[in-house]
Amino acid sequence: MMGGTMGQSVRIAGHFGELMQGRLGAGGPLALISLPCPNLCLTATVLPARGLFLHTPLRAPIITPARARAFLGQLNLRLNGKVTLAPQMPVGAGAGASTAALVALAQLAGWRGDDLALARACVASEGASDPLMLRQPAQVLWASREGRVLAPLPALPAFDILGGFWGEGQRTNPADLHFPDISALMGEWEQAAISQDLVALAKLATISAQATLALRNVQNDPTPALAARLGALGYLIAHTGSARGLIFAQGAVPKNGLATLRAAGLSRPLIFGYRGP
Repeated sequence: MMGGTMGQSVRIAGHFGELMQGRLGAGGPLALISLPCPNLCLTATVLPARGLFLHTPLRAPIITPARARAFLGQLNLRLNGKVTLAPQMPVGAGAGASTAALVALAQLAGWRGDDLALARACVASEGASDPLMLRQPAQVLWASREGRVLAPLPALPAFDILGGFWGEGQRTNPADLHFPDISALMGEWEQAAISQDLVALAKLATISAQATLALRNVQNDPTPALAARLGALGYLIAHTGSARGLIFAQGAVPKNGLATLRAAGLSRPLIFGYRGP
């Protein structure tokens, strides 16, 4: 079995909810388009120790040592040491903390293999996976419960996100397939991406978010009103988490944006940009 190098540190970028998420047909797979977020990440460091010990500076661990060993065993890896998993994102918020922790463990243990093999191991470990191990996660339609690419997607234009976290965190339930059908939207998404039409893309992201909020009967979500008040092109959500983001053209986030989100009850407000491949 491959083993990791002591004293090593890795940083895994997270994501910020999904631009689109839903079923591809009533009985089809659950599919999503993830939004990478360089501002949210997880840092993992390993120091020498006999056996594997995990420390997370949170009330509840992201992953237990037993599950970590089982996950690494699927990849034919072994890791001995005291591992500190330090997420710079809230857990259960739709920012990818659990997937980031697994990817970090694999890298610390020396994983240099195929990205999709790593994704499948993540799914086997926790029943779902964000595409954080991919080089361009926003350019694939991702089957999160299967760890596979359903289709490649065109590159997106640059845009900015003003976002924060609203409500309680919610860890992904792998058995939850209660999502709207987005199959009719995917052709429009591809055409809008090909033409680099940010207005159309933001509208489609908003439709996807609205459909999930309505299906799950989410009450008093401030995101639609904030988007209208601040002149956003549209908005996105974490479809099973608390992340909420307003979509703007590059450089167009209002100066009072962070304060406005904070006043509306969103925590940890941030601004970040998506700049494509």
